[in-house]
Amino acid sequence: MDPVQSRLGKWCSVVPIVLAMLVIMVLAGVVVLYVAFPHRDEEMPRTPWVGEAMKKGVSMLPTLHNQRDRHDA
Repeated sequence: MDPVQSRLGKWCSVVPIVLAMLVIMVLAGVVVLYVAFPHRDEEMPRTPWVGEAMKKGVSMLPTLHNQRDRHDA
């Protein structure tokens, strides 16, 4: 096998793993930011619009608390 193709094959198997890890790290960062600020009803420093967007997104999710409110209405 050609050495160039061998190296390319190794990179092609590593790229999806690296991309998956980046997605996991970004998702974990979003969770940490949400728990640290909007969940405790505090504004995020320097970017209050991110906290507001997180609150809106969470309020649209079907959680047990939101479902109780729908059944009571």
